Amino acid sequence: MNRLVRPPPGALPRRALLFRLIVIPLTSDCVDLLPFCGNHERRSPDVCWFLGCHSKTLEMRHMALWSMKKDPDLEAALSRNRRWVVNNQIKNIILACPGQVTPVKFLQKKFKTLDLQGKALNWLKKYPCCFEVYLKGDEYYCRLSKRMMYLVDEEESVKNMQERVFVERLAKLLMMSTNQRLNVTKINELKRNFGFPDDYMLRIVAKHGDIFRVVNHSGRKSSMELELISWYPDLAVSAIEASAHRHGSEPCFSCSLPSTWAKSWERFHEFNATPYISPYVDSRGLIEGSKEVEKRTVGLVHEILSLTLWKRASILKLAHFRREFSLPEKLNILLLKYPGIFYVSNKYQLYTVLLREGYNGSELVEKDPLVIVKEKFGELMQEGLHEFNRRHYLANLEKKRRIGIHVDRLEKRKEKSDELPEQDQGEGLGSLFDPEERRRFYDVLFDNSAP
Repeated sequence: MNRLVRPPPGALPRRALLFRLIVIPLTSDCVDLLPFCGNHERRSPDVCWFLGCHSKTLEMRHMALWSMKKDPDLEAALSRNRRWVVNNQIKNIILACPGQVTPVKFLQKKFKTLDLQGKALNWLKKYPCCFEVYLKGDEYYCRLSKRMMYLVDEEESVKNMQERVFVERLAKLLMMSTNQRLNVTKINELKRNFGFPDDYMLRIVAKHGDIFRVVNHSGRKSSMELELISWYPDLAVSAIEASAHRHGSEPCFSCSLPSTWAKSWERFHEFNATPYISPYVDSRGLIEGSKEVEKRTVGLVHEILSLTLWKRASILKLAHFRREFSLPEKLNILLLKYPGIFYVSNKYQLYTVLLREGYNGSELVEKDPLVIVKEKFGELMQEGLHEFNRRHYLANLEKKRRIGIHVDRLEKRKEKSDELPEQDQGEGLGSLFDPEERRRFYDVLFDNSAP
């Protein structure tokens, strides 16, 4: 039977005692042995607190396995876009407000959803090239700057020109699904990864009724699905097959690992030796759990990432399509098996998978026109941040300069005050400090002819 060993009573506070329990091992049987507080249906608050901490620790250990050896270049690519993602969300919030103006208090309420801390006003002032903050009455308001609005218009024009690309991209996603049908709510979670506009249901789906159809059997908004009306053989070509056709070779995966990773290269060559299976092939004809199914799944994730703007996606959001794309229950374990194809990162506690071949160092190999516009937004944001830092530096310099002048004035006044007592002291003793007077004094004092 599992044992619980407690330290002597009174040595530590009660909550610390619970944390110091030595559990060998901590299983469900041991948890049942932890003390109740009279009622068998409820444990004491300290015990509940201990169990909560233990469950969080196990969860963190489990999630820590969702990453691989750090790649500095790919990690830099993730961190470089962090501020851009946040400001892009703020931009979308402002554009959705009436008159494209929003109170700063409203943005402050949205800060938690943006995973930000601190004051929204301070954040907005860091990017003067992007946001204009002004005081109206007793309340601060925010709107986009003129340069920012110019980029918004440019982005909209690019989206209009890319309409056909979005149609093909959405059709490819539906063609890879089991029944050529996807839930609209799930598509919305990844729509910005693929560059789809926020109103894609009106701009793309409704406009191309000969390709797409909305299905909703239950009548609930959450059960609304998007269906592909007919199959398009010309679109059923993956990025790997298109690359092989250009180079006149057989379709196969590429590995982006250093030559020193001998074991990983060996496993990759073994995996790549089997024939490539297109993600557009119906998976229902394959045996579940076979190597063919695994190879098709790797190719499917590869194709999905190839369709995204930044060649990356959230693992948790991809897992939402497990039923539609026949993905394994533990998708992260599958991705970690192929480090030469995918890079898994847990930066910012956001578990992300990147397509290695899509990057050259920290830069994208091929940039979508929409990515180029978004990078201009990033440059404008960085310019505003530099301007803010320069103003802050000059303000501190001016402050220090003023403090320095004040100190100099105090020192001069102190020197004058130190000189005044010496002058007063000399005047108070009469003329004894005058050499001529002192000579006369001594002559009178020691004159023998005096009466």
